[in-house]
Amino acid sequence: MIVAQQLEMRIGARVLLHPATFTVGKGDRVGLVGRNGAGKTTLTRILAGEGQASGGSVTVKGSLGYLPQDPKTEDMDMRALDRILAARDLESITRKLREAEEGMASEDPDVAMKAMDRYPKLEERFRAAGGYAAEADAARIAANLGLNERVLGQPLHTLSGGQRRRVELARILFSDAETLLLDEPTNHLDADSIIWLRDFLKSYSGGLIVISHDVDLVRAVVTKVFHLDANRGEMDQYAMGWDLYLKQREDDEKRRKRERDNAEKKASALLEQANKMRAKATKAVAAQNMAKRAEKLLAGTEDQRQKDKVANLRFPTPAPCGKTPLRASELSKNYGSLEVFTDVDLAIDKGSRVVVLGLNGAGKTTLLRLLSGTETPDTGQIEPGHGLKLGYYAQEHDFLDFDATVLENMRHAAPDLGDTEVRSVLGSFLFIGDDVDKPARVLSGGERTRLSLATLVVSQANVLLLDEPTNNLDPASREEILRALRTYEGAVVLVTHDEGAVEALEPDRVLLLPDAIEDLWNKTYLDLVTLA
Repeated sequence: MIVAQQLEMRIGARVLLHPATFTVGKGDRVGLVGRNGAGKTTLTRILAGEGQASGGSVTVKGSLGYLPQDPKTEDMDMRALDRILAARDLESITRKLREAEEGMASEDPDVAMKAMDRYPKLEERFRAAGGYAAEADAARIAANLGLNERVLGQPLHTLSGGQRRRVELARILFSDAETLLLDEPTNHLDADSIIWLRDFLKSYSGGLIVISHDVDLVRAVVTKVFHLDANRGEMDQYAMGWDLYLKQREDDEKRRKRERDNAEKKASALLEQANKMRAKATKAVAAQNMAKRAEKLLAGTEDQRQKDKVANLRFPTPAPCGKTPLRASELSKNYGSLEVFTDVDLAIDKGSRVVVLGLNGAGKTTLLRLLSGTETPDTGQIEPGHGLKLGYYAQEHDFLDFDATVLENMRHAAPDLGDTEVRSVLGSFLFIGDDVDKPARVLSGGERTRLSLATLVVSQANVLLLDEPTNNLDPASREEILRALRTYEGAVVLVTHDEGAVEALEPDRVLLLPDAIEDLWNKTYLDLVTLA
């Protein structure tokens, strides 16, 4: 259970949350909502003990599992399955069991004998901790999240960003934590995995706070809604499910407008009468009292909620370039003994639009990293054409300097722009005032997305490599991205699970990985987008 008392969040002079008190008990499934930058991720980090509140206190009773938007693992050589098992402290025992198995196979009799003595004791510890059943349980959860036995046996550093995030989600769900904090858990999941996760969370008996822009998941799962109002810095709490919450919000807005309109009419009549009476000295006091009554009438009504601001997302005007600004030929990539793909040929002509499809782990992100020069192919080559200016949006935000501020990141991306121009661009992406001085590492997923996109705006890129650009965005900001895709005149190579993003792109070609099959786009491929 989580109990927050008078919890307050500030960044510089900006108030994200005025003192708020709330609880999340057993069986509470809370949807934490609000526009990008409202403080959702900041709040969950504080509740998880990874961030510091400006005031108030947080008490957590029982075990807690936290899935951040950008989970980090220090030991990238650990097997994926071991990472999941570590959630119940089983990883160290399984590692010692494997070492004992290797020892028993040793040609040295002393080593083999010692290993044979150790093995039964380790196996008993493993069994007592529910090891065999737990390992099967971990594998089952992982399989439902699209992680097969082969992937579970690989070191984490060989996995794609999406696969590593699914390993972290599997670890949290396997942990048997009494309270879960999940920040965008459906990122990088295919359609079947999202349906499974939805059912899992619906039957989860502990406490849950989930941040998600997947409306179907929120509608199916949550029993309470906490809304962070970015304009007022307040948390509105609704003890109801998603659809009732939306209806209540709509009714509240209608009531506020009706009450405000009535108050303004009465106040206007009082002020008009007061102005007439002021002309007479004997009526001056009465006129003053009428004006005060008018002020009280207006003060006694709630203002209509301001509409959430939306970033003015747009892509750059592309710089002039030749007919084929980017070409890749015979690309292959392996991680150790794992072959990701081979013999990928791709010509990106001026203004062309290509969508890359494939199952998770097929190498979609890896291909974009090769095209961007972030990684080197094992075979083949990348050939930049005349006038190439490349813009790369990485789902892991690789090109952001997390130790630098928002403003410093933009200055690195556009060293020729003056301070006023840089701040103007940041302002259009909703980074205003003290926001520009925040280190990139403290930004939410949505804010990192906006900052990464802001750096693209000033790039003059004529070829954009976009890896899941709509992840972590609220619905209004997502619509802005789709609008920007429709109007961008340069070439685009897109990786996405978002059907709407593909429809907005209107691709002319599709590349299927890992088989490196290229085809003209037709709408039958749209069915593969959410599955891939």
